[in-house]
Amino acid sequence: MPMPAEKADSPPRNDPAQSISFFRQSGWLMIANIAGGALMWAVHVLARGIPPGEYGVFGAYLSVVMCIPALPLQMVLTHQTAQALALNRGHELAGMIRWVWGATFVLWLIAAILVFVFQARILEQWEITNPAGLWVTVMAVLFTLWFPMLCGVLQGQQNFLWLGWAMLSNGFGRLGVAALAVLVLGAYAAGMMTGVLLGLMAGFIIAAWQTRALWLTSAADFDRRSLLKQAIPSILGFGAFFFLLTADTMFVKAYFSGDETGFYVSAGTLSRALMWLVGPLAAVMFPRIVHSAAKSEKSNLMGMVLLGTGVLATCGALGLWVVGPWVVKLVWGAKYVEVASIVLPWYAGAMVPLSLANVLLSNLIARSAFRVVPAAVIVAVAYGFALTRFHQTQVAVLQTLGVFSLVFLGVCAWYTWRHAKASSQPPSPAL
Repeated sequence: MPMPAEKADSPPRNDPAQSISFFRQSGWLMIANIAGGALMWAVHVLARGIPPGEYGVFGAYLSVVMCIPALPLQMVLTHQTAQALALNRGHELAGMIRWVWGATFVLWLIAAILVFVFQARILEQWEITNPAGLWVTVMAVLFTLWFPMLCGVLQGQQNFLWLGWAMLSNGFGRLGVAALAVLVLGAYAAGMMTGVLLGLMAGFIIAAWQTRALWLTSAADFDRRSLLKQAIPSILGFGAFFFLLTADTMFVKAYFSGDETGFYVSAGTLSRALMWLVGPLAAVMFPRIVHSAAKSEKSNLMGMVLLGTGVLATCGALGLWVVGPWVVKLVWGAKYVEVASIVLPWYAGAMVPLSLANVLLSNLIARSAFRVVPAAVIVAVAYGFALTRFHQTQVAVLQTLGVFSLVFLGVCAWYTWRHAKASSQPPSPAL
């Protein structure tokens, strides 16, 4: 006698094999993320060999690259790839990848033209004497768009092995070239940004090679309207999160001196490293949730990821409070310790609610629950406005970040509860 079909409202089943696979893939991505992040973080050790003002310029350049919505773009491609593979729409996926590739290039070209037009004003505002670093940063922005795009395809394929190696190659390239530029060639911010650019290019080449079967196959027309309906809210939602994560450095650069910015960047680099630790959990969760949603399957993965993220982020923040000043002295030098010791507890503390919000936001967007997006964007805009008002000290900047991180977490939690409540209700009977 055949078994009855599983009811739509039946609880999700725990599959031990899937749990083992999840933790194995998360573990590898965590290793790759931490190792790749450590390599990229090691670039900051080179601050010992350059003036603090030049390090502040490098921090400003880097914040521009980090503020590009690379993560939102990666998540969009992850979502579309996972969904297309679940529904056997590979040819449509190829057309979509090529279209996104071309569209991002056009947007970058427009931005590059604007930088050329306003170059003098940018150099004056940021007190930059060497425009070479600015144009290396412009090129890095292009690969900051293209590298995550293909990483999203790898992630959507659940090809976490090569996703990890692409991230590692990015770190190796960044550190190797930057060290050569600073220690051998005597370059400062521009040389360190060259390392950032060539690291991104190395990771991009690996990701492009490993995904070639998808984007080189014959392309079929795809529903652009459907793509935009998915992509625009995803980009806005993850963009709001990323703005909260990165924008403070650009505001500090605008309101404080070059040396003060350099000292601040050291604390920010350590604190944002918490995302290297907890980010892989959400990264592995996202395509699995998309796949489950595409096939109308239930999953309890988000709760496990939220718990793991909370424990790891809290322990990491406490660890930074204790050993952070010692690490700053070891890596950057004694002159960085005074400022870093003051701002580091505030910085690390703000990262904890932000990392939890990332898990909740990823779960909602993976399920196409986009009602959270307008509220998330409003929080990000309000945060940017608040930074123009509360920047008397660097601690005031970070207190503002902490408050808005908690607000952002509250917004994501509210919409997660609403979505769960709506999903648990039985459908209305047909009339």
